[in-house]
Amino acid sequence: MARYYRYRLPPWALKCILIAEKVTLPILLFQLVRTLFFPTTLDVFLLGIFVFIYIAFSLGWI
Repeated sequence: MARYYRYRLPPWALKCILIAEKVTLPILLFQLVRTLFFPTTLDVFLLGIFVFIYIAFSLGWI
């Protein structure tokens, strides 16, 4: 079974992944500030999801 290789995807899918990778950090920082000022369960949950997605992009899992 071959390892997942992102550059074998169609150009439109690769472009979507690259855009998502660039947008993740600003959304993560906004959610962090929002969670610090208005901590609700939903905000903490969303922050955890965004942290996981950012780590996954950083480590090359996605």
